Amino acid sequence: MPVNAANLSILHYPEKALRTPAKAIPKASAETRQIAERMIELMYEAEGIGLAAPQVGLSIALFVLDVPKGDKNSPESDPPSATSDAMVFINPKLTSFEGAPEPYEEGCLSLPDIRGDVLRPPIVTVQALDIDNKPFTLRASGLLARCIQHEFDHLQGVLILDKMTQMSRLKNRTAVRDLEREGSQKK
Repeated sequence: MPVNAANLSILHYPEKALRTPAKAIPKASAETRQIAERMIELMYEAEGIGLAAPQVGLSIALFVLDVPKGDKNSPESDPPSATSDAMVFINPKLTSFEGAPEPYEEGCLSLPDIRGDVLRPPIVTVQALDIDNKPFTLRASGLLARCIQHEFDHLQGVLILDKMTQMSRLKNRTAVRDLEREGSQKK
C-alpha cells in the first residue's frame, strides 16, 4: 500500500503501532527514500537525534538518526560517537556489543516528557543497508551507540519504558498513566 510521506507524523504512546515489530524492506525504493526524508524532517522538527519507522506508524525496518557533535561526541573518534550528517538504516542488525551495560538517561519522541535511565552496552556494531541499498557496517560508541540501540528497539516493538531502571519507572509512573489516559480518550 503506497504511503504519502507528507502525511507522516510522530505517534505517541500508547499507540499500537509502537508495539508492532517491523518487517524487513525487500528493496529500498523511491517511496522508501521519501519516507526516510520525511522522517529526518520530523526528527529535526522535534529536536530529536533518532526516529524509527514504527514511530510514524509504519511497520518497516527503517530508522534515521543524526547524533550531533558535542563535548563527548565526535564523528572522528574511534569508534565514532556522533554523526557528520543524518544517516538512514534499512533492515539493521546489531551484530556485536562491547562493554558492561552502563546507565544513561534517555528520552523518546513518542514518550513526551518521559526520561529515565536505561542500561546499554557502550559500544555496538550494526549492519544495515543505506538509502541506495548499499550494505554498510558501523561500530559506534557513546551517544551514537545508545541511539542505534534505542532506534533498533523500536523496530522490535520495544520502548524505553521496557528497559528503564526500576527507579526511573517509578519516577515516570504518573506521566505514563497520563499518556495512557490521553490515548484512550482519542479512541
